Amino acid sequence: MSTDKKKLLEMYRTMVTIRQFETMAGEYFAAGQIPGFIHLSIGQEGSSTGVCSCLRPDDYVATTHRGHGHMIAKGADLKRMVAELFGKVTGYCKGKGGSMHIADFSIGILGANGVVAGGLPLIAGAGLSIKLRKTDQVAVVFFGDGASNRGPVHEAMNMAAIWKLPVLFVVENNQWASTTPQGYACALGDLCQRAAGYNMPGYSVDGNDVLAVRETTLKAVAAARQGEGPSMIENKTYRIRGHFEGDPQKYRDQAEVLTWQEKNDPIRRFEEHLVKSQILTKKKSKVIWDEVKAELDAALEFAQSSPYPKPEDALQDLFVNA
Repeated sequence: MSTDKKKLLEMYRTMVTIRQFETMAGEYFAAGQIPGFIHLSIGQEGSSTGVCSCLRPDDYVATTHRGHGHMIAKGADLKRMVAELFGKVTGYCKGKGGSMHIADFSIGILGANGVVAGGLPLIAGAGLSIKLRKTDQVAVVFFGDGASNRGPVHEAMNMAAIWKLPVLFVVENNQWASTTPQGYACALGDLCQRAAGYNMPGYSVDGNDVLAVRETTLKAVAAARQGEGPSMIENKTYRIRGHFEGDPQKYRDQAEVLTWQEKNDPIRRFEEHLVKSQILTKKKSKVIWDEVKAELDAALEFAQSSPYPKPEDALQDLFVNA
């Protein structure tokens, strides 16, 4: 696989943006400035970036309660994302949806979803729409290892398979479904083995190797665009933070977390590769981190200075006039 220098640096910046966004969100949630619940994807940046680096703006994405990274990798506006987290009227959902309900149809993001596995039937519908309209778009759904055991996953995969829909089923196996280890909840060693039951290709990938994710996704995207039907990709990664912010994490050994954090960080691995390939220098890396920090600072200022929704607007946007 050959990826030009500009694209590689763009992917690195995306991963850095996701990491800094999630870190910022965690800090402001802990400070009591972000309402509701948030679920962070620190440690999973290779999966979201690698997959979305293969997509066009008009391709569809459906994501999960842990969807900030997918949103950013697909091109969502940081100011509107931060404003939504803060519950402000300038946010994507006018401050009424919060972290788990961000959507941006203009760049193909059909939405995050607080319902586990809720995005899969939606993405099957998007795939059917593509086929009926005879375009060469693709539709991608992200879901976790916990969601992979739920019924909607199998219904959507079966539907996509029998109709040869241009859908990519991307399971981010971060080893923990809330408090349950993946090995306890599923008899399969590799979740991608389930693809065989629906006569579609299944790929198991090191999800913390962004280039491996990109290479596999490019293959699956090309097949989908050519009318060859769906694929399943399992990105094996790890959730560094708790299931939700504030999670006491009594269900796992923190030594396990530190091992993944210190030895298998996707950003550090990619940075080392870029430096070794003479594409990135430590100086340039610092510039990128500083530039992203400035962008997030501007997004924070935008969100904090924006107004809250008015009480009398609580019932707006709930219904569509037929």
